[in-house]
Order: sequence, then C-alpha cells, then structure tokens
Amino acid sequence: MLSFILSAKRLLIGLWRSFKRPQFLSLFTTLFLIILSGTLFYKGTEGWYWLDALYFAVVSLIPTGVETGLYPASDFSKIFTMIYLIVGTGVMFIMLLMLGRSVVDYSIDEEQKEQIKKRLQN
Repeated sequence: MLSFILSAKRLLIGLWRSFKRPQFLSLFTTLFLIILSGTLFYKGTEGWYWLDALYFAVVSLIPTGVETGLYPASDFSKIFTMIYLIVGTGVMFIMLLMLGRSVVDYSIDEEQKEQIKKRLQN
C-alpha cells in the first residue's frame, strides 16, 4: 500500500510538472479533443451509453490489450475506429512518454537532494 501511495505521489507531481510545459499542454488538449470526438461518435453512431462510449474511447488508445466487450458494428464505425486509433494512439503514446519523463526527472531530483543533504551532514 505504501508503494502505491508513493507511486501515486510521483505520478501527481509528474503531472503537475508536465502541465507547466507548453508542449505537454498542447498534447493533452489534443488528446482530450480526440477522446471527446470518439465518445460523441460512439454515443451517436453505436448508441452506446455515455460511460461505455467514453470507456471505449479511452481504453482503446492505451497501448495494452484491454478487453472492453464493446465492438463497432457498422462499417462506418469500423473505418472511423481505424483512423481514430492511428491518430489517437500516437498522441497518447507521446503524452505518456512525456509524463514518464517528468516522473523520472522528479525521482532524479529527489535523489540528488538526498545526496546533497548527506554531503552537507558530513
């Protein structure tokens, strides 16, 4: 449990630091609009509930194999999904890389602070 809390803290600090970068903010906004468009599309075209449409729009962009139990039925939805995944996965991947970089940078900064404290104490 402690490990989870510390990891969550690092993630939140990494998010905070990432949002200070204009490039990350631009990627986040783009990803938000992509997910919003996917949610609206699946809600309107497939007739899914809002939460199901949002869940599918987000989970399908995460680079893991999560089974949602939701599948586009019409040919138009399938074509949209192919384009949506090509565009959205790239944006999601770059954003996750930038977020991971911020978390690693924070961890390195903390280690350097500890080393400086040890040197000052000696």
